Amino acid sequence: MIISPCISICRTDPKTGYCYGCGRSNKEKKIWKLENTSEEWKKENIKIIKKRLTGWQLESFNESYTYKIENGISLFKKNLKNE
Repeated sequence: MIISPCISICRTDPKTGYCYGCGRSNKEKKIWKLENTSEEWKKENIKIIKKRLTGWQLESFNESYTYKIENGISLFKKNLKNE
């Protein structure tokens, strides 16, 4: 099962239409939630969104997404619990 790339930083850049956290468009977010969306589509989408992100944004996404895969919760949500 491919884990959603959402890292709980859900704000859309008004210029690009991409989420600041995960780099997806609203359309891509909707496709992820569809029951019949294939694992292949999801894998390809993750590659695409990683190409959209650069610098600190890509580093932050990679760290947060890896943490989410390994621990079942995003770093953002983990940090909220610890406050």
